[in-house]
Amino acid sequence: MNLHALYHQTTVPYAYPLDEEHLYVRLRAAKGDLTEVKVYYRDRYQWPALYKIKTLKKSYADKLFSYYDTALALHRNRYAYYFVLRTHEGKRYVMDERGVWEKKPRVLRPYQFPYIASEDVYKGADWLKEAVCYQIFPDRFHRGEESDQVIEETSLAPWGARPTAKNHFGGNIKGITEKIPYLKELGVTLLYFTPLFTSSSNHKYNTKDYLEIDPRFGSLKETKELVRLCHEAGIRVVFDAVFNHTGHDFFAFQDVLEKGEESEYADWFHIDSYPVSLAKANYYTFANRVSYMPKVNLKNQGIREYFLKVAKYWIREVGIDGYRLDVCDELSHDFLKDLRKAVKEEKEDAVLIGEIMHEAETFLDGTELDSIMNYPFRHAMVDTFAREELSLSEFFQVLLKNQVLYREDITAQMLNLLGSHDVPRFLTESGGNKKKLMLATAFQFLYKGVPYVYYGDEIGLTGGKDPLCRKTMIFEEDRQDEKLLSFFKTMIRLRKDHPVLTHGHFTLKSVEEKTFHFTREDDKDRVEVFFNLAPDERRVPLDKNLHGINLYTGEEVDADGSCVLSGQSFLAVLVKK
Repeated sequence: MNLHALYHQTTVPYAYPLDEEHLYVRLRAAKGDLTEVKVYYRDRYQWPALYKIKTLKKSYADKLFSYYDTALALHRNRYAYYFVLRTHEGKRYVMDERGVWEKKPRVLRPYQFPYIASEDVYKGADWLKEAVCYQIFPDRFHRGEESDQVIEETSLAPWGARPTAKNHFGGNIKGITEKIPYLKELGVTLLYFTPLFTSSSNHKYNTKDYLEIDPRFGSLKETKELVRLCHEAGIRVVFDAVFNHTGHDFFAFQDVLEKGEESEYADWFHIDSYPVSLAKANYYTFANRVSYMPKVNLKNQGIREYFLKVAKYWIREVGIDGYRLDVCDELSHDFLKDLRKAVKEEKEDAVLIGEIMHEAETFLDGTELDSIMNYPFRHAMVDTFAREELSLSEFFQVLLKNQVLYREDITAQMLNLLGSHDVPRFLTESGGNKKKLMLATAFQFLYKGVPYVYYGDEIGLTGGKDPLCRKTMIFEEDRQDEKLLSFFKTMIRLRKDHPVLTHGHFTLKSVEEKTFHFTREDDKDRVEVFFNLAPDERRVPLDKNLHGINLYTGEEVDADGSCVLSGQSFLAVLVKK
């Protein structure tokens, strides 16, 4: 047995409260080493030390490791536990907090999870797990007429023109409101907007005033109406908040530019030297020397309290359902904990979603964020489905590693995107191959996590690197790809109609050169999912006969021994228990 691969710790994601009554435990071992894992557990104050016994199930396996888990329950929820492992050779090992023993020690030192405190239990957002997310770049979505929008007509680029880093197209809040019926028919249940607050740029990530809707988009009254009508349509709304940096025209930074060291806001920023100069950018900024985006000092209580006030204001004033946090991985953990408390005090089921383009376990232990934009998922999808640079074996190694980093309920809340305003569109990444986009979208909706659609993907928008990925939306039906739109609607409906696709356990059954097979399963249903990424027909072997309903077509499926898939296709079969 590979002792180096054995791992357990009494923190997330290896041990944590599922709720006030259950403790989740997980153990990692080298793939194929173990035939059985049992956990012996008791009340840590129970004497004599009489242990209950439970067998862990193998929940995940990648190329390197197998993961075993279960949930424990004890009166008063004070745990002492150890593991007993059995290998293929029939050897038995005991694992406690001091190590792994071939012979049970005279005195065991069990792992301790001393107490499940109710205030330490992470309360996930079920509505987020069940969401279908849709991202809108407001300037490019739709321009409604008779709006409170304040903008010079002559400053606008023609709708449909090539986007640049500086041009504006005039999309507004009224325009989004007018398209709520479109979004509802599509099946969207969560809208995320890039920033709506006052800013000089078209992207709005250099905030001038955090407490004002940018007049170029419309008014506070229109924003309230948008959120109210979204809620009536069953659609939640998340705003974008930029708490890592401000715009150079933000009132506090303007005061620093004017007064230098004498400014009461000097410590709100990271100033290298005085006088402060936009030309020299002698201060920390977003990225490197982006002078119009000065980075803030969240250690300062003044700027911290200002942002907490902003966060509470928009929930209270407009009724939004949470925030997506820009450059979230540069916000301090201390601030994020305070932000979470402030947001939850204002609205208990409001959520915090981080823009983090890499794995983010230190932000997702349950005390800070509820989710992130799952860019590791996006990158793996592009590299595999679009560019064909990763093998399927490597692809699932990436995804399964991603799954086991977090709590189970947070994994179910990860926003699984294929594209966004910061990266090339998937259709462009795939060289315009819409079959690849449809396959990737099917996987996105059949896999664990929250499906996330970037506006326009559903009708065939293309676009390269920023700003080309920020094209204007097309609503003329004769210019939309109706087949693609119908496909998106169907996949969204399937996701919403079958809870197993949201809450069901994921098990990878087989991976071949160009095909793979996995299941989603809960207490009522099992969905057998097959993909063929090859251009030609492929046969996927079955370990037992398959009888069920094709979720996409509604036709009966009856397969013995193997499942045949045409080139670049998928099959999802619902099997009733």
